[in-house]
Amino acid sequence: MRLRPVALLGAVGLSVTLIAGCGSVGGGAGGASNAPAGNTSQDPKDMTMVNVVKVKGIAWFDRMAVGDANFAKRTGVDTRQEGGDDTSPEKQIQIIQDLIPQHPTAITVVPNSPEALQNVLGQARAQGIKVVSHEATGIQNADIDIEAFDNAAYGKQIMQNLAQCMGQQGKYVQFVGGLTAKTHMQWVGAAHDMQVAQFPGMTRVEDPIESTDNEQAAYEKAKEVLAKYPDIKGFQGSAGNDVPGIARAVQEAGLQNKICVMGTSIPSAASKYLADGSIDKIFFWDPALAGEAQLQIALMLAQGKTIEAGTNLNIPGYEKLTKLDGYDNVYVGDAALEADAKTMSQYNF
Repeated sequence: MRLRPVALLGAVGLSVTLIAGCGSVGGGAGGASNAPAGNTSQDPKDMTMVNVVKVKGIAWFDRMAVGDANFAKRTGVDTRQEGGDDTSPEKQIQIIQDLIPQHPTAITVVPNSPEALQNVLGQARAQGIKVVSHEATGIQNADIDIEAFDNAAYGKQIMQNLAQCMGQQGKYVQFVGGLTAKTHMQWVGAAHDMQVAQFPGMTRVEDPIESTDNEQAAYEKAKEVLAKYPDIKGFQGSAGNDVPGIARAVQEAGLQNKICVMGTSIPSAASKYLADGSIDKIFFWDPALAGEAQLQIALMLAQGKTIEAGTNLNIPGYEKLTKLDGYDNVYVGDAALEADAKTMSQYNF
């Protein structure tokens, strides 16, 4: 019988730097912008913003669409969400290329590959379109990148809990939506580094496994892992569909009480597996609030305002932004959440 997590092994500090005074928008990692200064007299009702997500039709981005709608209702900005039918970066590029001639006020984007989108986002900025990204630390050609939290700290938080569940012993694997998914690779990288340094009794037996953020693919690959490593003790998932897919494989094998399953998901997708122990704990942030935070930043930029350390977006989890150390255009909130079988009912998404 494995050990169940009961508490964090220790607090994880955010790698952020608070700076006094006004912070610049763009520049540095965002690159120089040819966009004109925001028109402070422009009525939000005359603005159009498009949120381009990784993929449409999955629970995570369905929830983000709620945030888009809430922003539109609150501000009067004409807002919509677009995304491809899979996680191909090429489909995101095509969507943005098609948007540029329409000249929206802003494009917000959750990239499948920040590197692949840099050129097309540069084209958008050159046309005066504001660009705000999410889950894309270090991306070029975004005015601002907004993260829900420090990504390294988030990965370490997951590893702390996974290690405790596994009794700090045994084999584990990590899943990511894609090897080009910047934040997923940051989470698993920070988690693995922590495991090597602090939990030598654990062993990662594969490089990160790609799921393409597809629950069926995660399920099938988890079954392959179970067959290859019958003594596997832990799974860490990164994409919203990883953990439910893994849990389904664990549940079918009747290994709920022998294998620890943790990672990023939302309660609505994970609840049935949390209830029977196929998932031990999920880590997440509210996609609706993240989507709204992106759009709020875009509105502020369009109105000629700056984003700086301490900026309050008046959105839960984003009331006091901090500037991520080492980047000129990356800001983080304090929006990390976690849930297990006992606490999942606190969340309605």
